[in-house]
Amino acid sequence: MTRFESAKEIYASYGVDVEKAMDKLSTVAVAMHCWQGDDVIGFDHDGPLTGGIQTTGNYPGKATTPEQLLADMEKAMSLIPGKKKLNVHACYAIFEEDGFVDRDKLEPRHFKAWVDLAKKLGCGIDFNPTFFSHPKIKDGLSLSSPDKETRDFWIEHGKACIRISEYFAKETGFPCVMNIWTGDGFKDIPADRMGPRMRYKESIEAILAQPFDKNLVKPCVESKVFGIGVESYTTGSAEFSLTFAATHDGCLPLMDNGHYHPTEVVSDKIPALLTFFPEVALHVTRGVRWDSDHVLILDDETKEIAKEIVRCDALDRVYIALDYFDASINRIAAWVIGMRSMQKALLSALCTPNASLKALQDENKLTELLVMQEEVKTLPFGDIWAEYCARQGVAADKAWFDEVQKYEAEVLSKR
Repeated sequence: MTRFESAKEIYASYGVDVEKAMDKLSTVAVAMHCWQGDDVIGFDHDGPLTGGIQTTGNYPGKATTPEQLLADMEKAMSLIPGKKKLNVHACYAIFEEDGFVDRDKLEPRHFKAWVDLAKKLGCGIDFNPTFFSHPKIKDGLSLSSPDKETRDFWIEHGKACIRISEYFAKETGFPCVMNIWTGDGFKDIPADRMGPRMRYKESIEAILAQPFDKNLVKPCVESKVFGIGVESYTTGSAEFSLTFAATHDGCLPLMDNGHYHPTEVVSDKIPALLTFFPEVALHVTRGVRWDSDHVLILDDETKEIAKEIVRCDALDRVYIALDYFDASINRIAAWVIGMRSMQKALLSALCTPNASLKALQDENKLTELLVMQEEVKTLPFGDIWAEYCARQGVAADKAWFDEVQKYEAEVLSKR
């Protein structure tokens, strides 16, 4: 009997069909974010990173051209099992023979290379307007600026991104999740909290007035509790974003688990939102003391997020994307670690006897529930994961890093 066969029998004794779990996971797409590969720089500006975010580190081999970034993403994807998506920011537009255009004039043709890569990989694309790192961010504000010319510029950018998102969906055959997030806010205590939020609301409504097919484009609004330079007030707070999504048909709430107070957990919010929303979106990250966007690992909250998605039978209702950026380590490895960690968490959740545990809770057998919750923690999950990787045609844990080191020696080190 192989280790997998033994593990399969042990899981079966708990009522878990691991074959079914692996089959299910193979249908769940996790979106991999392009901005990990070049430290959130993009291709449309040379200025500093703004919007309350910051990347630290200077590991050699960073992608500096579209060709390098696309090649790096393709390499990372080859080491990740299962179904994936690309996640692209608008500042990663690629300008060729007809030259640069500003963000309010972006067109689908500026993202053709991304579509070509998605088709090659057989995956979809998610999209994000880029409301930061641009000279037309006025006094730290974009969609909530009191200056109408500034707001209008960014509204047109948002509308352009709606059109690009629909292009992505039509070309790839997969719906495009388009996430609206801004770093708008104030460093110190504002004199007017409502005014910026009213302008922000009207600006997002103007963006969503751009006609689009709701089956193809899934617009989202993402909140944040604070950022560097906007510590006292962010226009797009959790209450604002959630209420906006709840009151605007076809708009989804997007929760980033680094964008809340340290004692808040998104895992608890998922079933609450799924009670009311047909679909929700996630950006999964690892905040260390604050929204630090560390590389995702298989930590407790990642596991709990996956558990709640599975327990709520919501794998087809929750759009999962990763969002972090670490320039202090090999950037290819950072992608692979995070993506594989998210997939491990999902597979572990699918291999949990959720129905039995729910029954114990409903029957108020809380002592037995706690016993069983602790027992399942030490089931031989690693053998199930190794089998899943083998069936998906990718290297198991540890072995994939040999490929990354080879790529660093042959490609990254020569940049």
